[in-house]
Amino acid sequence: MRVVIQRVSEASVSIDRHVKSSIKLGYMILLGIEAEDNEEDAGWLCKKIAGLRVFSDDEGFMNLDIKSINGDILVISQFTLHASYKKGNRPSFIKAARPEQAIPLYEYFVKQLSLLIGKQVQTGEFGADMKVALVNDGPVTITMDTKNKE
Repeated sequence: MRVVIQRVSEASVSIDRHVKSSIKLGYMILLGIEAEDNEEDAGWLCKKIAGLRVFSDDEGFMNLDIKSINGDILVISQFTLHASYKKGNRPSFIKAARPEQAIPLYEYFVKQLSLLIGKQVQTGEFGADMKVALVNDGPVTITMDTKNKE
């Protein structure tokens, strides 16, 4: 499982020109699921994300986590995070999980993250053509991959 986490002052996702979800201060997360991924990977990532301290305290140091600031989270499914680009110029997405595996794992991820932060995580729509808008705050952008837990 691979994520790109962006600290945002606001973010939204639209489908067919209608805003499906929007947030204020928090994280906009792109989530890529590989065929080898499982609930253990999702749980590990959720704990890391919930505990990530990248929000400023009163002294201006990145010392606070998402729950401390009562921040919001928007999670967008993003199979292209598993693009293979070593051969040629057209990426292959063979490593990305098929929808029948990815959708339940995506939903599990969202549920676990919601439980950890104590509020509902906002989402896009799996497999939809989405337009994502965000204001990156900082900018702060962090990537995590369950293949690099150590």
